[in-house]
Amino acid sequence: MAGAVTAPLVAAATASPTPTATATAVVVKHAEPVAGAEGIKNVVSARSDTIGNIVDTLDKLAVQVGSSRISLWDLTVIVAVLALVISVAWITSRMSSRVLARATRLDMTQRLLTEKMVSLFIWTVAILVGIDVLGIDLTALTVFSGAFGLAIGFGLQKTFGNLIAGIILLMDKSIKPGDVIAIADQSGQYTFGQIRRIGIRAVSLTTRDQKEYLIPNENLMINQVENWSYSSKNVRIQVPVVVPYASDIELAEKLMLEAAGAVKRVLKAPPPTVWLDSFAENGVAFVIHVWITDPEEGTGNVRSDVLKGLWRLMRENGIKVPFPQRDLNLRDTETMRELIAALRSDEGKTPLN
Repeated sequence: MAGAVTAPLVAAATASPTPTATATAVVVKHAEPVAGAEGIKNVVSARSDTIGNIVDTLDKLAVQVGSSRISLWDLTVIVAVLALVISVAWITSRMSSRVLARATRLDMTQRLLTEKMVSLFIWTVAILVGIDVLGIDLTALTVFSGAFGLAIGFGLQKTFGNLIAGIILLMDKSIKPGDVIAIADQSGQYTFGQIRRIGIRAVSLTTRDQKEYLIPNENLMINQVENWSYSSKNVRIQVPVVVPYASDIELAEKLMLEAAGAVKRVLKAPPPTVWLDSFAENGVAFVIHVWITDPEEGTGNVRSDVLKGLWRLMRENGIKVPFPQRDLNLRDTETMRELIAALRSDEGKTPLN
């Protein structure tokens, strides 16, 4: 019996260091910043020995960052998961856009706002799912958190500002796709165009000559903007005209109204009007006021059609277009008298053959 009791005791004494060694191994084990990569490695290695050997080789190629160990296998898993998450989020966002495009109860602004909110929600969920699948230990990246926070605060503040400004513009409907607006550039010159789309960062404005301006959303929030179709698409166009002083003013005004009414895009109600603006240097200055309801088609072409029709009517009714005239006064001086005398003496001479 003594020998029987002694053997287990010796075995226990021999095995007693094992827990200590195991505990030591756990203590010195490096933290895994991407825990999901370790789980994927175990699953892949269990299914195929060949693929398992490749995975082990990639896992051995690693660098040490503080107490964390990042291997080539970790980077491969991160890239693969990111590609999958981004693809799924992009496809889901496109499908949601197509579904919302068929929603007839929503106008263009409400549909665009809903589309952006849904897209933002999808990408947020995709990022969180990606972090969960990878099992990223964010505490392992505390070394870089300060610099990353500063980068977000200073480098991306405009991006987030434009994102929020775009959402606000869509919510209050002050500017929406299809509106015709006029903005001033850095030189103070106004440019007008039609809004094609409101993006996350900028608004796309297309002019009549098919130039596309990308205006940051914040600029439309803090700067003055002329919206020609905010509450109504009716826009008044002014056409200046000057007629000679000797003209019949009543007839000229009648011809102006006739020329304005003949243009197809000019509205009948409110009707065109003519105002006498001033007595200008070369004649009587009038202003023809006409209204249109499609400013996105341009305003210069309407002004051109009115003037061309008025030119034809004025010629048919004997009213001339004024041109600059100047009165020249010559002072009576000794030099002027000598010049006149010289000119008279030259008139009597016979020109040489």
